[in-house]
Amino acid sequence: MDRFFNDPALYDLPPTFRRYSFSKELHKNKIIHNDFKRVSSSGSDMDGTDWQYFDDFPFVNRTRQQSMDSTGLTHPTGSMAAGAENNTATLATTNGLDVPHKYYREAEHRIFVNRSLRLGQIKFYGFDMDYTLAVYKSPAYETMAFEEIIARLIDVGYPQALGDFEYDPSFPIRGVWFDCLYGNILKVDPFGFIMVAYHGFEVLKGSEVEDLYPNKFVVLDERRMYVMNTLFNLPEVYILACLIDFFCKSPDHPEVTVQKTGVKRGDVIMSYKSIFQDVRGAVDWVHMQGSLKQRTVDNPSEYVEQDSRLPTLLDHLRKNGAKVFLLTNSEYAYTEKIMAYLFSFEGADTSRNWRSYFDYIVVDARKPLFFGEGTTLREVDQKTGRLCLGTTTGPLRSDRVYNGGSCDVFTQLIGAKGKDVLYVGDHIFGDILKSKKTRGWRTFLVVRELENELHVWSDKRDLFMGLEKLDVALSNMYKDMDSSSMERPNIKHIQQEMKNVIHEMDMSYGLLGSLFRSGSFQTFFASQVCRYADLYAATFLNLLYYPMCYMFRAPAQLMPHESTVKHEEAITPMHMEDSFHSTQGRRSSFHQHGRTKSITGSITDGPTLPKISPLPSGLAKSRPPPPATSPPTSKQ
Repeated sequence: MDRFFNDPALYDLPPTFRRYSFSKELHKNKIIHNDFKRVSSSGSDMDGTDWQYFDDFPFVNRTRQQSMDSTGLTHPTGSMAAGAENNTATLATTNGLDVPHKYYREAEHRIFVNRSLRLGQIKFYGFDMDYTLAVYKSPAYETMAFEEIIARLIDVGYPQALGDFEYDPSFPIRGVWFDCLYGNILKVDPFGFIMVAYHGFEVLKGSEVEDLYPNKFVVLDERRMYVMNTLFNLPEVYILACLIDFFCKSPDHPEVTVQKTGVKRGDVIMSYKSIFQDVRGAVDWVHMQGSLKQRTVDNPSEYVEQDSRLPTLLDHLRKNGAKVFLLTNSEYAYTEKIMAYLFSFEGADTSRNWRSYFDYIVVDARKPLFFGEGTTLREVDQKTGRLCLGTTTGPLRSDRVYNGGSCDVFTQLIGAKGKDVLYVGDHIFGDILKSKKTRGWRTFLVVRELENELHVWSDKRDLFMGLEKLDVALSNMYKDMDSSSMERPNIKHIQQEMKNVIHEMDMSYGLLGSLFRSGSFQTFFASQVCRYADLYAATFLNLLYYPMCYMFRAPAQLMPHESTVKHEEAITPMHMEDSFHSTQGRRSSFHQHGRTKSITGSITDGPTLPKISPLPSGLAKSRPPPPATSPPTSKQ
């Protein structure tokens, strides 16, 4: 761990934060790296085994920015937030108390937290391969897949004109639903309400959506709805839009009649469901039998990204006592070639085979089936690529490659419990939801789109602020009104401005908008991430910017009654009654003779106030009697 501490900054810590280090020299000189601070509410010493590590605080003095090189951790970690240099004693004031602002790393180095997790308690790190360890270059890889799928559709009888289509990466996003009945691409919120609907490349109006989907609401029925969960689905989304647009608007076939559930030409009907099934079949064929994988391994530099930090991270995890395993759906032959390419970058250690970076390797796992009943666990002959006869009963060896299996068998053979495993993948359903929901694994979702999402979030902050201002203006329209108000304020202009701002925000991300939101509302995909991904980031390599004993602490999840009510705002049943009666012209506070009621509801001494009219009988009965120890008071 001393490798983290090269050239550390000096800190002036408050009394409740003790300075510690992992070496006597650092402790002697009272030096501590920014990532390691021991928290003690009493300020007293605690045993080292009880250390807890939290995100950093910017009240410390940083003498210089630190950065990491691509060869490893021999240089200080580049985790200083932009603008954090010379940031001294930055404090927020809450109820008269000075509270330090929480320190955050640079956005591109951040790992975001939905559920608190301590890396020191993780004993096994598992990795998917496709779009996780092996990041396919976009849009080159999606364009190739698009071309392969179109070629397959033409082979099975679709018009040759489809060959003129070109892939547009600005349109598709993952997380959308495809309605096989009506042929619509739907962007849905966590509750099933439709946020955006496309029929081909045509945006459906609100009235059109209402006609097809009463209350703009849909149910996730697997017989009708298909969720585009993974980046492999991006070409599929675009092809479905192309085909529906082509058949519904083709000028070469004026005899085609467009119906709700498909298109009709003479006595032949092509339903949207049949179009979807054809596309699904073409996608499966391209991935399983087509030339997609062969084109990828023939020219990996065009389609697969290399990162020299990969072996550094895997070695670092193992040196800290954790086991590392590869669990992928790809077959052995393809896995062997892709993984070999990932570890063959310029300057790589050519004396090591890629398998030496993993303790266990499982290919053709068939997730999500792996997390259920699974398949037979068999060993792979690494010379021929064929499966060995019989079922592997263990123990699993690091120099072997295994095929299939199930989560129950695998975890039993390696001696892992659910909470011991942190699994890293890109598929929200096959990698994250199933491993979390059925096996209790800790989960890390790789969201490659996060980089663009953060750029728009930062670059278009004026739009987000503008939407907040419109929300305030809308609230102010009603602030002096209650149930007795007869007037209705005209809010149409505010609603229209909101629609304009939201549309501009969505178009900043792409034609289908953000992966995570539309305006102020989260998408179905965002809710899945929040619920099932303990951690998420643009790349799992961001683990390099955190110590292996780090505690990822989830932010407080506030409900509306907590996030919109200030702590100092006293709310009691008496206050609510008073507030109601004040709108009717009555006096807004009640007093007892010589005493007044505090915000906590207790009776305290106070100045004698003039008598006021008696309360209505109903309120007088509901008023609590004075404490027994209090002297009798005159009835008001």
